[in-house]
Amino acid sequence: MSKIIQKLKEKKLKGRSGSCFPTGKKWEIIKAKKAKDKYIICNGTEGEPNVFKDKYILENYPEEVINGIKIAIDEISAKKAYIYLNKEYYKKFKDNLNKIIGDYPIELFQTKEKYIAGEETAACNTIEGKRTEAREKPPYPTEIGLWNSPTLINNIETFYFVSQIAKDKYEGTKFYCVAGEVDNKKVIELPLNLTIKEVLAKTNNLPPFDFFVQVGGGAAGEVLLDSELNHKIKGLGSVIVYNKNKTDLYDFLKEKINFFHQENCNHCTPCREGLYRIKKMIDNKKINKDILNDLFFAIEKTSRCPLGKTVMIPIKSALNKLNK
Repeated sequence: MSKIIQKLKEKKLKGRSGSCFPTGKKWEIIKAKKAKDKYIICNGTEGEPNVFKDKYILENYPEEVINGIKIAIDEISAKKAYIYLNKEYYKKFKDNLNKIIGDYPIELFQTKEKYIAGEETAACNTIEGKRTEAREKPPYPTEIGLWNSPTLINNIETFYFVSQIAKDKYEGTKFYCVAGEVDNKKVIELPLNLTIKEVLAKTNNLPPFDFFVQVGGGAAGEVLLDSELNHKIKGLGSVIVYNKNKTDLYDFLKEKINFFHQENCNHCTPCREGLYRIKKMIDNKKINKDILNDLFFAIEKTSRCPLGKTVMIPIKSALNKLNK
């Protein structure tokens, strides 16, 4: 086992995109592949509303991100790496990133303006110049990714921590993003496995009013009440605070379903038709729970990509906890 892969495993680094797949294991799988070409995608689409941790990292630690990508190129013998950025980040960071890249085979790539563009197989399609939509899995990108070749896909935060681990500077931390109705919107690096309450307290953001939070993203995140602050924050480390007394349930639901309805790729029937049906119920404020649960079941079990599998999380949790 190589030194860096051994370190990634020892430190138990997991992907910071929300999937939480063990980074060392993913690298090991691709390193072992017998293939003419291998590729890397550093995913910086960050499409969840009110989440900006990758932006913070690119503003403050771009050298560390590029160093992590270079380590990966050398380790898996990749032909080329792509830094896959949304339109805002591409425009803001391209000049500085290109200076840091130097002679390494790393190319910046601007994504399409769709949330689904951040899904790993949709990223492969977009870079190849195809329609931005998810592929059926398996096979996974570690087997067949860019141009039918094994492809390593990690996000910006993951590559940052790869660099830290390679330098023996990693101290078991992650980046947390706090937004919404708070005084101190910020990104902060703190220890892993903190609770919601601990993150809000450490950022001086514990509200003096009745509130609820959406944890894990501004679209797909779960709604939790202020009585559930001892839940640990896993996956995407975001906490968005809402004033419970000032938030209309249907306005909240409309915001979420409109996002998913607009940002899905419209390829598979479950998402295309199911999200439309859910949107109409919410727009009309006439929710039939039996029909809604049937739609959730169909979308979750038969959609091609994670968008369909997560759409029920914010809507169902909001209806269960805020509709009192």
